[in-house]
Amino acid sequence: MAGSADLRTRREARSPKGRGVRLLALALFVLLAHLLVVELMWHTITDASELRSMTTPMFTRMLTPEAPPVVVAQAPPPPARKATPRRPSITTVPSAVAPVPVASEPAPPDIPVAATPAPPEPAPAPAEPAVPPEAAQAQANAIPPVIGMDAVAAPAYLNDWPADTRLTYRLSGIFRGPLHGKAQVQWQREGAQYQVRVAIDPNLLPGWVMTSQGEVLAEGLSPRVYEEVQINRTRTVRVGESAVTLNDGRSVPKPANVQDTASQFIELSHRFATGQVALAAAGQISVYLARPGAVDLWTYDITGPEFLETKLGRLETWHLKPRPIANPRGNITPEIWFAPALRFLPVRIRVNQGEENFVDLVVEQIEQR
Repeated sequence: MAGSADLRTRREARSPKGRGVRLLALALFVLLAHLLVVELMWHTITDASELRSMTTPMFTRMLTPEAPPVVVAQAPPPPARKATPRRPSITTVPSAVAPVPVASEPAPPDIPVAATPAPPEPAPAPAEPAVPPEAAQAQANAIPPVIGMDAVAAPAYLNDWPADTRLTYRLSGIFRGPLHGKAQVQWQREGAQYQVRVAIDPNLLPGWVMTSQGEVLAEGLSPRVYEEVQINRTRTVRVGESAVTLNDGRSVPKPANVQDTASQFIELSHRFATGQVALAAAGQISVYLARPGAVDLWTYDITGPEFLETKLGRLETWHLKPRPIANPRGNITPEIWFAPALRFLPVRIRVNQGEENFVDLVVEQIEQR
């Protein structure tokens, strides 16, 4: 009897119905395993991120090339001059000069001359009614009407920064074969808080996202958190008041006006647009960059003008090429082209990896809020 029961069980397992049950159970197991892995990865990335959420702005217009504004280099105000007494105008007629007497014929002695009556004195103005002490105190405590809190509270230097902007680039390059795809650089500001997000998406290869968040100060952008995400790997830099904490937990002194890989694109654009640094041939600009592995001083040589063919037309640009840094930890170097006719924004970015591999981003459209 036992043998026949085992035989019946084996026959049921070999039957189409039995195979279907087993395949269904296997599919459910694989699906549950995938869901658990995705949820675990999501929580890992979410918990590791120190970025605060910022709402994506609504872009309403396209930026097109225009005559570049005249940039006046910022200079200290001239010393105040001592006030001098104002000289009297030669056209001024003194009011104290007495009129020249004119001879007149005497009146006949037998005709009396009537005296001219004096004009009546003006009536005194009615006295204003006295304001009761309670009403005066209420007027003093009254709150003036609000004309726009942002206009009153926002520092004036915030007006020098561009509106929320998104640049979209065509991606090409070489990495183990030809590369094609899209990329974006997005700038947005909420009050004195900013975010710069650089997203690179090559076809058939994993993309990566670089995000910088911090404050807009009178001196420029002040990053607080910088984050790089590629597949399931996240690397972070935290910038404090006096130190920079790298991805491995080490702290290094914070240089003045330090930037990061993402914020530098908008910070340099702002320096050029406000005249802090002149775009001129044989010029240079230096900036400290905080990256996950170290903080280094990068110096860019400025060359140009160079003309760039884009979907927005032929653009005059200025090319920034970095010099070798003191302690390189890799062979990746960025080159940047800025266009004065497009608010000095970066219209081309080329990231070189050694002498053969590179990613080249050329602007296709620029949207603004």
